[in-house]
Amino acid sequence: MTSVRGDDSVRPTKRDEVAAAGSELIGGPIGRRALLGTHWLTPVRIIALVAIGMFALGMVQKLPCYNGGWFFGATSQYTHACYSDIPHLYAGRGFADGLIPYFDRLPGDMEYLEYPVLTGVFMEVASWMTPHGGGIQHREQIYWLVNAGMLMICAAVIAVCVTRTHRRRPWDGLLVALAPAFALTATINWDLLAIALTAAGMLMWSRSRPLAAGVLIGLATAAKLYPVLLLGPLLVLCWRAGTWRAYRKALVGAVVSWLVVNLPVMITHDGAGFHIREGWAKFYTFSQERPIDFGSIWLLVSQRTGNPLEDANTYATLLMLVGCGAIGLLTLFAPRRPRFAQLAFLVVALFILTNKVYSPQYVLWLTPLAALARPRWRDFLIWQACEVMYFLGIWTYLAYTGSGDKHQGLPTEGYQLAIALHLLGTLYLCALVVRDILMPERDVVRRDGDDDPSGGVLDRSPDVFVLGRAYHRPRHAVQFQAAPQVNWGTLRE
Repeated sequence: MTSVRGDDSVRPTKRDEVAAAGSELIGGPIGRRALLGTHWLTPVRIIALVAIGMFALGMVQKLPCYNGGWFFGATSQYTHACYSDIPHLYAGRGFADGLIPYFDRLPGDMEYLEYPVLTGVFMEVASWMTPHGGGIQHREQIYWLVNAGMLMICAAVIAVCVTRTHRRRPWDGLLVALAPAFALTATINWDLLAIALTAAGMLMWSRSRPLAAGVLIGLATAAKLYPVLLLGPLLVLCWRAGTWRAYRKALVGAVVSWLVVNLPVMITHDGAGFHIREGWAKFYTFSQERPIDFGSIWLLVSQRTGNPLEDANTYATLLMLVGCGAIGLLTLFAPRRPRFAQLAFLVVALFILTNKVYSPQYVLWLTPLAALARPRWRDFLIWQACEVMYFLGIWTYLAYTGSGDKHQGLPTEGYQLAIALHLLGTLYLCALVVRDILMPERDVVRRDGDDDPSGGVLDRSPDVFVLGRAYHRPRHAVQFQAAPQVNWGTLRE
């Protein structure tokens, strides 16, 4: 067995040819005589500063809209690719009028805020910090700035959590900090709140604190639905390892924290008894009733065939269930127990790929998971390039459809190509993660001698339940004789 020391950090410039080439911009790969850990600029601080800097660049990219694109011209916010939901929903969801989310009915067709409770709280807090004097345009600008400042904190938290989740691979956090699609989409919506809580939950799990991890995952689910999916991979991994006590703690923590946030809004009482509040349920009914929308495989199929796909909900649910079953079997049949980050990435990617909508900001959900699941610059940048192309494609397509007879922008066929590109980019990264699970000798994390640094109690735990053969050396391992090997059920020396 190869000994693994917790302070033996992996240097990406020594392992990754793209990272080595990119390091030439700052003087080349780090030398073997370099003194590490002796300066106040630790990897965590550097990556947090880089993440804030990239976020600020993303804000600069929104300047054409801030200066008028959100308010004037039918397609200006699309031609400049700087659209954001935030200023539009300030007035559109009653925050400008002081309405209370989930309690006060909104004018128009929406009736109630269509976001989960914790996101609604985030939006409401930002409205409290927005001055109520001046014209509505000025107030919407300030509201966006306030939200951007709060979301910047979330971005820094995400980068720090990813940096600290894999103790020996802190520099993998640069994948998140420098991700171009992350900077471009960070202020489109309020997704970063849920992502920050999810990243913090994964960090707590990696530190063998399952109750804290569960509480954070429950809070993240109260802000966005997708984080609850992480409990599925944990279930199968804990089943294979027999670590049921840790899973029960995480599950209880998630359920309790979700209820603490939701119950005060969910339940109402009148003379006839207790009822589910209509305003609270709006997020779930809206998600169910929402038609197929931008970026999804269903929109691509519908546009190509002319079929409205009214049963898309059923198709998406079936595909999701089949995919989750396949991920479960993959976990139990794999030659080594998969890493938690790998399964987390796969299940969230499956949810996005089968969803009725694949919005451009959904890349934010996957970016920290991709950095932990497949920390390889070449593959990460290929996927990011596909997402950036889609980011440009959707806005130019909306400019085309909104410009009337001028047809200025990307026509439908071009937009369909952009959809296919970002679907294929995500599938490409999924295929690599699956290959790493089936052939763990190709997993860049395990080739450095680690087992599952994001796994917490799962890390180096022996298997108690597997399907098929128990642990065996993969038949392709002969290509990687020099790679460190990790034995199950052994402790670090």
